[in-house]
Amino acid sequence: MGQDMEPQQDYRGRTVAFMVGATGLYAATSLLAKAIGTGVLGPALPPLMVSLGRFAFALCGVLVVVAILRPGLSRQGGTGPRWSTHLGRTVCGWVGISLMFAAVARMPLPDATAISFLSPAFTMMLAIPLLGERVGPIRWTAAAIALIGAVILLRPGQALQPAAALALGAAAAMGLEAIFIKRLTRREPPLQIMLVNNSMGTVIALAAAALIWVTPNAAQGLALLAIGLLMAGAQMLNLAAMRQSDASFVAPFFYLTLVWAAGFDLWIFGVLPDAVSLAGAAVLVSGAGLLVWRDRQRKGPL
Repeated sequence: MGQDMEPQQDYRGRTVAFMVGATGLYAATSLLAKAIGTGVLGPALPPLMVSLGRFAFALCGVLVVVAILRPGLSRQGGTGPRWSTHLGRTVCGWVGISLMFAAVARMPLPDATAISFLSPAFTMMLAIPLLGERVGPIRWTAAAIALIGAVILLRPGQALQPAAALALGAAAAMGLEAIFIKRLTRREPPLQIMLVNNSMGTVIALAAAALIWVTPNAAQGLALLAIGLLMAGAQMLNLAAMRQSDASFVAPFFYLTLVWAAGFDLWIFGVLPDAVSLAGAAVLVSGAGLLVWRDRQRKGPL
């Protein structure tokens, strides 16, 4: 019993570290997408073009790693990748990120991010029937606290606009995507999941972008490159976290992206968060902290 406890303690600590890093990278990609979609770097690019850059350049980064490591495609039991699950994950991911890019170009970034980050609530609810996970009252409480923080940052009454429906759709798609990711991490190594996902995503995104093609300028091209590489790094950290812990434990940590976004605003643009932003961030961190405390109480120090 004691021998089994120590690895779990280590896994929980690494999971938290992975998610802190992943959310920081996700926030950076949202800021870049906002700049591309609002004309800061030149004529605004359509969201489908931004989605293409996200998948295509992420694929380039993954291919470089694959070329160096040369892993084989495998699955536990030696039967190869589960293609149907990969396809479901990729479609949900492409829909979610495309809707999110469309939302951030049409409404304030904090509002769009807050709405889209209802996705952990979708994930936690779906993890019960689809993954068979048990979600106890403390996890539900932690998720609810984090959700309250998101609502505070949303500033009810100021984001009731059509674009909010885009962010809500993104939340639903990304919540379902997390379920597919968890299923894949039970069977396949992270690098393989990323290779298949970004390959499929590039094909889907290219087919969609071809219908509205707009050639990006040099600055936009560099921003798209950064989005793809940052997203690839975030994916790897997210997959590592999902591989080691329950989806319902990992999901609420995505709310930390809002905290990162506020930090980037202060660092890059010199925008000080107001009292509402500080209150929302404090509630979000409290919700995530409750998850950590709960697992320390059950399994000892991380």
